[in-house]
Amino acid sequence: MDMLAALCVAQGFFTRGDARDAGYDDKAIAAAARSGLWLRFRRGYYTLGVLWTAMDDVERHRVRSAAVVHSLGDSVVLSHVSASVAHGLDIWGIPLDRVHVTRLDGGAGRLEGDVVHHTGRALDDDITVSEGRPVMRPVRAAIEAVGRSSGEVALAHFDSLLRCGLAHPDELMNQFMIMERWPFTQHLHLPVRMADPRSQSVGESRGIWFFFRHGVPAPVPQFEVRAADGTLLGTCDWGWPHHGLLGEFDGQTKYSRLLRPGQDPGSVVFAEKHREDAIREETGRRMIRIVWSDYDRPRLLLDRLNRMLRKAD
Repeated sequence: MDMLAALCVAQGFFTRGDARDAGYDDKAIAAAARSGLWLRFRRGYYTLGVLWTAMDDVERHRVRSAAVVHSLGDSVVLSHVSASVAHGLDIWGIPLDRVHVTRLDGGAGRLEGDVVHHTGRALDDDITVSEGRPVMRPVRAAIEAVGRSSGEVALAHFDSLLRCGLAHPDELMNQFMIMERWPFTQHLHLPVRMADPRSQSVGESRGIWFFFRHGVPAPVPQFEVRAADGTLLGTCDWGWPHHGLLGEFDGQTKYSRLLRPGQDPGSVVFAEKHREDAIREETGRRMIRIVWSDYDRPRLLLDRLNRMLRKAD
């Protein structure tokens, strides 16, 4: 592995200066970029084209964030959604087109190219280190990340924060109380109170928000289903025990999480269907399955839920 490839593996990028140190002159650098061998993702910063192509939006944002911190040095700390990405939170519904930093040097807030410079007081306790770079600690970053987002997006983000074990519900509430009068935070009181680590995916968090917004009885997340003798038959994403109804969110991420090394994805889906059949046969409860696209057709989904709840009664 050559020096530039090693840098890409270690930190996600190499600089124009690194390329010159490796023996490339300006003409060779330009040729490598034109050919697609290298990709310049911000001024003076490159990565291998094949690596960039394989990345998703979150991974690309992580690389851009690393390059921004490398460029700006100790004058900033990664914050907002860029810090959430660094901490490994699930990102959904939050724009990733720009890297967010908070100034530590008293500099003015501004939008500069692919970077949003925020102003704000950052205490020593607010800053931690991730992959060798200073970042805002997870609970503050999560609240700042969703300041301009909907309640649904905020709930999914807060659920991820709690699910990852990066904050306790009480810590999230305490941080929100400190920040509730900050710009763009007042509307977050509801998702802060609703946040629950039991929601295992963004899809499940969206379900909880949907049920709340449309007056559907609140389910029990990660509902354990047991046989008459107490044997655990399985755990469903949602349970309405007083209605005899169980619910599951079906998504690619869920099946990827259940997939064991060397296991065929089709066998995972089959096992899940078999588990569902066993639960229904043993308990007599009904089951509703929700997929991502159902949230785009709220009236149809609400009608289905209401019918199933009535039948279960």
